[in-house]
Amino acid sequence: MVSMSRLAGDGTPGVSGGAVSAGLSAGRRQVVLAICCSSAFVVAMDATILNVGLPSIKSDLHAADSGLQWTVDAYSLVLASLLLFSGSMGDRFGRRRVFRTGLTLFSFGSLLCSLAPGLGWLIAFRMIQAVGGSMLNPVALAIITNTFTERRERARAIGLWGGVVGLSLALGPVLGGLLVDTAGWRSIFWINVPVGVIAMMLTGRYLPESRAPRARRFDPAGQVLVAVTFGTLAYAIIEAPDAGWAAPRTIVLFLVAALALAGLVGCERRRQDALLDVRFFRSAPFSGATAIAVCAYAAMGGFLFLNTLYLQAVRGYSAMHAGLLTLPMAALAAVMPLISGRLVASHGPRPSLILAGIAISVSGVILSFLGTYTDLAPVICAYVLFGAGFGMVSAPTTNVAVSGMPLAQAGVAGAVAGTSRQIGMTLGVAVLGSVAAHHAAGGSGVTIDPTSAPSWWIMVGCGLAIAVLGVLTTGRWARDTAVRTAALFIPQPAPPGPEVVAVGEWRISCG
Repeated sequence: MVSMSRLAGDGTPGVSGGAVSAGLSAGRRQVVLAICCSSAFVVAMDATILNVGLPSIKSDLHAADSGLQWTVDAYSLVLASLLLFSGSMGDRFGRRRVFRTGLTLFSFGSLLCSLAPGLGWLIAFRMIQAVGGSMLNPVALAIITNTFTERRERARAIGLWGGVVGLSLALGPVLGGLLVDTAGWRSIFWINVPVGVIAMMLTGRYLPESRAPRARRFDPAGQVLVAVTFGTLAYAIIEAPDAGWAAPRTIVLFLVAALALAGLVGCERRRQDALLDVRFFRSAPFSGATAIAVCAYAAMGGFLFLNTLYLQAVRGYSAMHAGLLTLPMAALAAVMPLISGRLVASHGPRPSLILAGIAISVSGVILSFLGTYTDLAPVICAYVLFGAGFGMVSAPTTNVAVSGMPLAQAGVAGAVAGTSRQIGMTLGVAVLGSVAAHHAAGGSGVTIDPTSAPSWWIMVGCGLAIAVLGVLTTGRWARDTAVRTAALFIPQPAPPGPEVVAVGEWRISCG
């Protein structure tokens, strides 16, 4: 008996394979990359564009400083909690379908944010935005990984994607300042609606559908534990300056977060189709890339949050002027990922990570003396160094996070990479903001002092950690752990059966 079936793009039966590049022309692959980059632009920018509008929101909606932290962190926190789930949904239901659903929710949430009547409503609508955003970046990264399968081409594509992420994060304050001063803080959400609609139209026409050959089962327990871990940790840090770092409520929240994390690790180790496959972390490069991303984005989140308050509340600049002062950082954050991507393609990730860590650390040292400067020259110098350092991080961490994993696991690997970035953003705003509040008010007030030296020394520590991890996780030992980890995800050979011969794109079974 002879039977024939068509092979998918990754060589597995059916039309739901992981790799989708085989039938795409070079031009169409570039269109796919452009669509994915457009989603990355608006999702990442929304993590920072609100910063320059915080003083206006505080005045208009009568918000406390901790409330301002929540307008930023509610978005990052929901993203961090749902990215793993959304990445696995893309692998199961189809990446194009989940991607379009995310665009719809993100655009709708943005529209609601522009209409928010109060701070509580704004925070709630930001969470709706984040639900949609969680379906975009990990799925987009999986699409890129499966579309660009050649190593160097993939490194360049991921480098460009990482550059767009870095640019949008840094450009957010500039664009936000322009919009706040010309049309009010509500206008910063309007830009997402037309971008989302255009991206939805292009997705339906140009983006091929792909999914993992084997669907992974849902993991509700893992999802709940992820949300509890991140939520209680962020809440404890943000509210600690008001409640007290040694208050029973704060201690209980930290304890709950620790227990939830321990339960998550224990639960996921025993589950076959885990939401967070802990086997990924047996790879030293993957674990290092995750930790580096947390450090880099924590520095970015805290940097933008405190500098916005410094430029407007301390220096007295308008939102537009404050945004323009961060333009040198934005320019370097846009250029350096392209340079870093080439370095990664030719020399590996180590040089980029060492340079990034040094630049961020020096920037933090300069900013630790923020309260003593009378002119802007040292401040601008710190911004330039930070933009250069942050721009060097995206390409090596993103490439390492996904390139060593099988294509079928690209959605989950990309989601872990995205989750680490959002955790970093959340912790950066929470930790640096809360340390500044504690320093300014002796632990009992809620006023944030953006010139607080201890906050900036935390950023110095983040930069040093990036450099050290860049050395430790890019050597021969680290590469060996990556090879052993990747072998864990290789499917076991099928038992002997009818002879199978592949002819072109058809599989002929003789038996």
